[in-house]
Amino acid sequence: MAPRVRAEQIAGVVYIDGTARVQTVDAATHPAFAALIGNFHRLTGVPVVLNTSFNDREPIVETPAHALATFQASALDALCIGDYLVTKT
Repeated sequence: MAPRVRAEQIAGVVYIDGTARVQTVDAATHPAFAALIGNFHRLTGVPVVLNTSFNDREPIVETPAHALATFQASALDALCIGDYLVTKT
């Protein structure tokens, strides 16, 4: 299944043919992630977050230490690891 989506709202998740690979989150199984998506929706009006590999031209991140090193070298503003939110100042 490849549903058509509105690219102007979520350009980063839309393929060139106007479709997206949708994954759903069960709030009972993953309450923290469901809450994050809900809060993002309330703040932005967009009920979608992008799930992608975290590697920035390197092997995919596998440890918190590697995630922090990759984050510091990236253009990202924030990184969430478990219950922790790391931001650049």
